[in-house]
Amino acid sequence: MILEYHRPTDLETALALLARTEPLTVPLGGGTVLNRPSQASFAVVDLQGLGLKEIRSSGSRVALGACVTLQMLLEASGLPAGLQEAVGRETTYNLRQVATVAGSLVAADGRSPFTTALLALDAELECQKMDSSTPGKSLVFNISLGDLLPFRQERLAGMLITQVSLPARARLAYTAVTRTPSDWPLVCAAVARWPSGRTRLALGGWGKAPLLAMDGPEPGGLETAARQAYLQAADEWASAKYRSEMAATLAVRGLQSLENS
Repeated sequence: MILEYHRPTDLETALALLARTEPLTVPLGGGTVLNRPSQASFAVVDLQGLGLKEIRSSGSRVALGACVTLQMLLEASGLPAGLQEAVGRETTYNLRQVATVAGSLVAADGRSPFTTALLALDAELECQKMDSSTPGKSLVFNISLGDLLPFRQERLAGMLITQVSLPARARLAYTAVTRTPSDWPLVCAAVARWPSGRTRLALGGWGKAPLLAMDGPEPGGLETAARQAYLQAADEWASAKYRSEMAATLAVRGLQSLENS
């Protein structure tokens, strides 16, 4: 149950509110409670007044404000085509108008196309929280998405995601198998490739979070890595054998599209 609603207009006030433990206070973005608390009573901090809606390039990185909506991301120029493909598959047009970058990552499970794509791109999150030893001072942390995903609730306690950054020069291919065009994937693969040859493969469609299957200096072994990563990926939607074979097929297809473009 929501006990209090706050909509601060500056980051310091938001961080001070989130530092409270009585009542438990959590972020709210795009209409979604970002750390998905249980049945406990809590207060919420609406992030929409903080101005975290900018998309900007800075050297070798592209920075996305935490409150950038998925529709803004889909319409932005200069982003990898595969990322925009994944964003378009994440949810409907109406929900993309309100779903935010940070909110989508925190709430995602393993079937999220958007989160799978960002994991392949080795996205990094900038997070802030109040410094308990110095009143009025905030601390800034940079956390890779891959490190955050398995421990989101624990690591984000009292903390606010303010920015998500991506490599500016990496290319991305997103491929998926779905029951219908509007469904989330049974299996999806996101392959990111850097000019240096570095290749990352992330798989989605199963589990509590997408899985990083490969991160290497070149693409050798991609097909085997995909097949091995999903050997145990069975649930009510598909068998592990099916997912393993499809993961390998999609990974190869994604790599080929990057090499041919």
